Amino acid sequence: MSKPLAEMSTLSAHYDGFTALDAIDLTLPEQKIIAFCGPNGSGKSTALKVLRALHAPSGGEAEVAGQALDDWTPRALAREIAMLSQSPDAPEDMTVFDLAMLGRYSRRSRFSGPSAEDRRAVENALATTGMEALAGRSIGQLSGGQVQRAWIAMTLAQDAPRIFLDEPTNHLDIAHALEILDLLVMLNRREQRSFVIVLHDLNHALRYADHVVLFENGRIAAEGATREVLTEERISTVFDIDCRILPLPETDLPVIVPLSRQSI
Repeated sequence: MSKPLAEMSTLSAHYDGFTALDAIDLTLPEQKIIAFCGPNGSGKSTALKVLRALHAPSGGEAEVAGQALDDWTPRALAREIAMLSQSPDAPEDMTVFDLAMLGRYSRRSRFSGPSAEDRRAVENALATTGMEALAGRSIGQLSGGQVQRAWIAMTLAQDAPRIFLDEPTNHLDIAHALEILDLLVMLNRREQRSFVIVLHDLNHALRYADHVVLFENGRIAAEGATREVLTEERISTVFDIDCRILPLPETDLPVIVPLSRQSI
């Protein structure tokens, strides 16, 4: 039986006295698309940062790929988990190719230039994200959807078996958002990469995620198979809204319909 992607045991995390995670227990399966969902400030992004060793927990324990988080060196952990944060930043005159090459930092010795293997990894990442024709273009010349694909190419170039994405569809129109999520499904199915994604759109989670962790006030409200977690009752309780989950005609896909309080 394969080891889980990650485990947290009675783990807590704080920011300047604010409790972001409150003694949570969580096990994440490998080779799945996992969505972290919940209201703003419920602990989703903090959980992602803790597992990527970007925020130190204040209590409890965490493991990644069967090894205690404290036992990973930064470079070794970067080879296991690639992460794209909410608002990454790069100089506008940097080219798409050079941005993607940044993803190779954990694979290279500190004083060496890009190897043939590095270039192949970057070229593959650009091809996978449909960005190879734009490799020489600067970031400042791209549309929002192209910029996001360029950042995802950088993340893929890292060649990590596990990828964390914090709101990858943020600021994207619906067509580009679906394009990004379709890409993640393809990579998961074709390459068995594990994805943990912070998502605000519950319908995106319902459609694309195999497993959902629902956060509420720094705790885990529920976690498990997507359709078992995202129920009308649980969504209504956690988000303090009324909703209905309805089947889409001629498909087996459900859709979450939030209800205006004036219409109830």
